[in-house]
Amino acid sequence: MQFRTKDFPLWPKASFFEEFEPGQTFDHHWGRTLTESDAVAFNSLTLGYNPLYVNDEYAREIGHPRSPVNPYLAFLTVLGLSVEDTSEKNGGAFLSVEYVSFLEPVYPGDTITAHTTVHQVRESKSRPMNGIVTWHTHGRNQHGTRVLEFSRTNLVQRRSEAR
Repeated sequence: MQFRTKDFPLWPKASFFEEFEPGQTFDHHWGRTLTESDAVAFNSLTLGYNPLYVNDEYAREIGHPRSPVNPYLAFLTVLGLSVEDTSEKNGGAFLSVEYVSFLEPVYPGDTITAHTTVHQVRESKSRPMNGIVTWHTHGRNQHGTRVLEFSRTNLVQRRSEAR
């Protein structure tokens, strides 16, 4: 059987600038279980050899049941989960992450979900074909515990510029 691209239409993603409103929320789909393999690969590829994240014995000595996942892997996972609904389709430049708070450790086997609230929507003075949107996103583990939160800002395309 031969498949053609038209047999797999793209799923609509994100919104135009005009569709975002402060207070609007998104519960991003699915979530992601972070595995031991994810943790090892991330630390190896980023040369992240802090003993807390690669040495179970060391982690136990300082009060953890085992080595937690590097918090930057957890952050990037939550960020990645949030992009599809917020900035993937019509996103312009990624402008900033204003802050990140790591609230609880994430361990291999934890399933992380992402939830976002539109914080601010404003005009762009330098790029009138875009607006600027700031989102506040938090990640929770499978027990509902908030493990991290951050705020980020993107340029977002206006609907009138998509024609």
